[in-house]
Amino acid sequence: MRANTAKNDTLVMDRRSFLAGAAAAFMVPVTLTFSSRPAAAATTGVGAYIRIDDANNVTLITGQTEMGQGIASGLAQIMAEELMLDWGQVRFEHAPVNPQVYGLPGWGLQLTGGSTSTMMWYTPLRTASAKAAYRLRAAAALTYGGTPDQWSLLVGGKLKHTTYGEQTFASVLGQIGNTTDPGAVSFAGTKRIVGQPVRRIDLAGKVDGSAIFGADVMLPGMVFASVIHCPTITGTVKTCPTSATGALKVVNLGNAVGVVATNTWAAMRIASSLQSKVSWTLPSNLALLDSTALATAAQALQDAATPVNLKSYETAGTPDDKVGQLDVTYKTPFLAHACMEVLNATVSVTKTNGVVTFVELWLPTQGQSFVPGTVRSVPGLSSLTDAQIKVNSMLCGGGFGRKIEQDYVLQAVKLAVAMGKPVKLTWSRPQDFKNDKYRPCASMRVRLGGDVNGITGMVYRNISASISFQQGANPEDTGAVAGAVKLPYSIPNRRVEFTPLPTGVPLGYWRSVGESYNTFAVESAIDELALSLGQDPIDYRLRMLTGDQRATALLQKLKNSPNYTAMGATKRGVAFLKGFNSYVALAVEVGLDSSSRIKVTKAHYVIDCGVVINPNSVEAQMQGGLVHGIYSALYSRVTFAKGVPSVSNFSNYRVLTPRDMPKVTVDILEGDPTTAMPGGIGEAGVPCVAPAIANAYQRLSGTRVRELPFHPGMTMSD
Repeated sequence: MRANTAKNDTLVMDRRSFLAGAAAAFMVPVTLTFSSRPAAAATTGVGAYIRIDDANNVTLITGQTEMGQGIASGLAQIMAEELMLDWGQVRFEHAPVNPQVYGLPGWGLQLTGGSTSTMMWYTPLRTASAKAAYRLRAAAALTYGGTPDQWSLLVGGKLKHTTYGEQTFASVLGQIGNTTDPGAVSFAGTKRIVGQPVRRIDLAGKVDGSAIFGADVMLPGMVFASVIHCPTITGTVKTCPTSATGALKVVNLGNAVGVVATNTWAAMRIASSLQSKVSWTLPSNLALLDSTALATAAQALQDAATPVNLKSYETAGTPDDKVGQLDVTYKTPFLAHACMEVLNATVSVTKTNGVVTFVELWLPTQGQSFVPGTVRSVPGLSSLTDAQIKVNSMLCGGGFGRKIEQDYVLQAVKLAVAMGKPVKLTWSRPQDFKNDKYRPCASMRVRLGGDVNGITGMVYRNISASISFQQGANPEDTGAVAGAVKLPYSIPNRRVEFTPLPTGVPLGYWRSVGESYNTFAVESAIDELALSLGQDPIDYRLRMLTGDQRATALLQKLKNSPNYTAMGATKRGVAFLKGFNSYVALAVEVGLDSSSRIKVTKAHYVIDCGVVINPNSVEAQMQGGLVHGIYSALYSRVTFAKGVPSVSNFSNYRVLTPRDMPKVTVDILEGDPTTAMPGGIGEAGVPCVAPAIANAYQRLSGTRVRELPFHPGMTMSD
């Protein structure tokens, strides 16, 4: 595999080539070589693979995707703590999807999403590293004498007079069984690596241009492809040309037309030119793809006494008798994922006597475990075994849930089969926006009753497009009520309801999923009730948190923070979340720009995510969540007119610019690593942003905004 290879003598100078040249000029070049010798491997069988090379570098191989969130470093820190490694020794690799084929232990489901990576792997990886540490001690005893308990791991990957990677010592590791009991699993001494702000493993390559993302993959003999889909979403190909000027091949992919050419730009240009030459079969019910019709349907379900497929959660007491003080409805729109790296996939097929016998893929994907099934779904490939499918996980330029999906992977496999040679498929930006798997729209009616001591009754009804319902599963969609159930507040009389809104708009998981819209409704409504009762918004929440010490400590920390008190009381708002096994409180200060549009000027987070692996990563994820939350709350939405999406590029899907960025501060409450577990951080920073802004804006202007975005129709030029 090679990147940035010119096909002719024309000079190609892109961003990565420039960065690599600059780095060579100003940095001491370092070459790292990795051993392929498997004898030094400390396999664990619990979801991780630890490889030690001749130079005493230690590589962690796991199935979690690095897509900018820092998971490569976070998981490696857990390993480094137990193995007493210096951070400079540590490396990271993405795992093969079918590891047993390569003689490695299995990882189970390889899926990166829901802020589950650290939560899911914290204990297994500690156990894996403890087993590896015990094997090292046992190997030392076998080589030099004594018992494993008489040997101690020393900082820097050493045992007295030998290193982990020393050849003679390494060969003995193969004699130590993988199932040897490592004893108690616990971090030794104080937190030496875990909890420290170490430099992320993935950053150096991203700075010097050597990091290989999915879009960077280049293979010998590769051709390039792009696609066009029906302008009406979910439409399928009826007829299409079989050739086009400049194209190597035109392929009917069923849901799209693929064009193969000698370079990506040509493929995109030719594909776009074919739009008027393709006839499409449109969806039969365009009302299910129309925002106006969907809004009408959602309102009818809100008004119905018992709508179809109604599901009730957490019914307690007699809530209908105690909700007379506030009755309001909040609305949120469909949203696109808008990843910086558009969808892409590189696939190579090997044919024997005209039959495909091997498929290799290079993918920026969050859903590796789904790829073999996708490959086998292609006609003629159903009999391929795990050994005949190889998936290489690449760095992702953003994912946010979109790259769990398999639509772009399926298209690339079909194109590679049609061409019989390596194909890189790259969607154009307009195709990426217009054929997303969108975050569901939602309508949330909140009825509350209460007094100065707290909420006495709540009836909450969510009407939203359901991901699981659309995929043919049970209409109950727990993601649709996430952020409205299991609240830390003491509400004696309560009922949460959900009814799926039937729609044909393709749905997908989006950063923070149900919490992204339910937290907006819940935290806005609580604030509205507190304001109507003349109560301080933090104190009012604290009165309802009698049973949750972590939540109480978090909000008290926010209230006493100088970053909070420095915000103007008449232009600040707060919101709180218990989700992803973490607690987050956010305060924002807002103002108005010269066009009377909202501008967030300050933001302060307090987060308790249990065990803190890397405080810099926690802070970075809060900052990134704030960016995501601000532009989604203020500007972003996707509407559909009889199935045609309203957005086609960043020009009409406004995101945050440097001039929009507020001053951000983050306080982290740390848990005890010997007793606590880590919570999620990748998604936890998003949900509080919209309600905090709404709550601040009401104090600033006296106006309550209950439908997002605040400023629809804004473009990147505004």
